[in-house]
Amino acid sequence: MRFRRLHSTCANSLLNEPANHLKAELPRSKPPNLPDRKPPVKSAKVSGSDIVQWNRSITQHMRQGECDSALSLFNSMPAKSYVSWNAMISGYLSNGRLDLAQKLFDEMPHRDLVSWNIMLSGYIKNKNFGVAWMLFDQMPVRDVVSWNTLLSGYAQNGYVDDAKRIFVMMPEKNEISWNGLLATYVQNGRIEEARTLFESKDNWPLVSWNCLLGGYLKKKMLAEARLLFDRMPVKDQVSLNTIISCYAQNNDLEKARKLFDESPIKDVFTWTSMLSGYVQNGMVDEARRIFNEMPEKNEVSWNAMIAGYVLSKRMDLAREFFEAMPCKNISSWNTMITGFAQNGDITSARSLFHCMPNRDCISWAAIIAGYARSGNSEEALRMFVEMERDGERINRSAFTCVLSTSADIAAFEFGKQIHGRLVKAGYHTGCYVGNALLSMYCKCGSIDEGYDVFQEIAEKDAVSWNTLIIGYARNGFGKQALRLFESMKEAGIRPDDVTMVNVDTF
Repeated sequence: MRFRRLHSTCANSLLNEPANHLKAELPRSKPPNLPDRKPPVKSAKVSGSDIVQWNRSITQHMRQGECDSALSLFNSMPAKSYVSWNAMISGYLSNGRLDLAQKLFDEMPHRDLVSWNIMLSGYIKNKNFGVAWMLFDQMPVRDVVSWNTLLSGYAQNGYVDDAKRIFVMMPEKNEISWNGLLATYVQNGRIEEARTLFESKDNWPLVSWNCLLGGYLKKKMLAEARLLFDRMPVKDQVSLNTIISCYAQNNDLEKARKLFDESPIKDVFTWTSMLSGYVQNGMVDEARRIFNEMPEKNEVSWNAMIAGYVLSKRMDLAREFFEAMPCKNISSWNTMITGFAQNGDITSARSLFHCMPNRDCISWAAIIAGYARSGNSEEALRMFVEMERDGERINRSAFTCVLSTSADIAAFEFGKQIHGRLVKAGYHTGCYVGNALLSMYCKCGSIDEGYDVFQEIAEKDAVSWNTLIIGYARNGFGKQALRLFESMKEAGIRPDDVTMVNVDTF
């Protein structure tokens, strides 16, 4: 059966759902996005039987997004090789034309292993796992590249257990296979599994040692990180920078500084790691001394100093650094806007906001929060509406600020509209946003809606329980507040001072 027919059958059946091989819930594919068009390339004049030159010209057109020109050349070729067909298929996939790649693959008179692997990679990149597995099963020969393509596809989409099962099934593994699974464990916070995998074999490359070291850093496992660092057969600048960051970010500046001073070679990241450590521990003057000694500075170095002065409420020095910074990026602008807003200077925050060359959701959230904090709730809501009109994706922080503002001015109807957008964005069941939504309903006196939100919060914390208890209490539902207090204890949530103050009023 031709593979296009197989794909058609699959697309109209349950085969596009989780592959039976893994029995895991996988996402359905989405239509690929076409890339931005680039200036057209002059069509290369190719003649004769030099197939290498024909193939190079096809590849050149595909790299520039000129699929039609590439196809015209392909159709004009006096003879085609595997490389010709593969160049076209790969080019279509690179340009988001999975449909045309599949059609050409189906038309190939003969396929080599590279053809199969290219097409397999295309389906995986488009998250079309059902068809990818179907193609994988049809392959007459598979190599380690085929298996690694599946492994990386599942791993990069967060299907860690499925990636592990593929790894176990592999008849042959290479360094890419081992490193791929190790990185998957680390990136998904499954550090114990990463450690077990790492200890199961010898002769890991340096990049793998650094990967696990970075995993320990994220988990704040200082002792394990240092033991691993000392075991490393070879260390590079990445290893050193990681261990310095590990100590600095976990308040052990003495050990971080010792390693820093002992390092024979320091790059800009070594200096910045030490500088950031001082900033995070509130030692801004020491960070300034490091900054002044740096032979080379980058955006991170400058931004760390600006953040340090903002956190220490020394906005005059933060402004001085910001104005002197030769390489401002959006993070620099956002830090300054946040600093001015948090320190009550909404005028300066607004001025910077309107001068920004580009904005992101953090910029909008910062200015919205600034207006809300200064008591200008109506302007905060107006900025939220403007943010939507601007087409900016709204993040959790912006939603939370607006919900808090809606509650403060009892803008119930507007708050309900925000609730609808939260549901659409999929944020409503998270604790952070859920608590803000719950607070909004309770402050507006809509306890029934508040209770519904409370029930939907996936992982309730003490704030969730306290907010609803206070809502019941302030709206005259004392018995319900007491019942909820008992339920809170039964759920294993320890009442805090806020809880007890409100319960003691009954």
